[in-house]
Amino acid sequence: MTESIISYDDFAKTDLRVGKILKVEDIEGADKLYKLSVDLGKEIGKRVICAGIKKHYSKDELKNKKIIIVANLAPRMLKGIESNGMLLAAASKDEMQVILISPEKDVEVGAKIK
Repeated sequence: MTESIISYDDFAKTDLRVGKILKVEDIEGADKLYKLSVDLGKEIGKRVICAGIKKHYSKDELKNKKIIIVANLAPRMLKGIESNGMLLAAASKDEMQVILISPEKDVEVGAKIK
């Protein structure tokens, strides 16, 4: 895979926020996706995000978990659901291991990642 270089100005456009997963739902016909209801704080509010992490996390593991979200990504339709953001995760090359990126210490929901 070729490394893709972006400018600092391009990176600065990315709005990364701390979100808290409030609700986790199965999506009919989707074996990899969950529908997540995520609180992104007072400024942004609640969002629905579809995430392909079903094989790696149970609903109980996700509920109330704080994660990092790309909050200003253009909406995308997945299995008939509008997904408004993307969570960040680290994955092994073979994607057998997927680990959600979360704050090291407790921080308020909606906090900006800088």
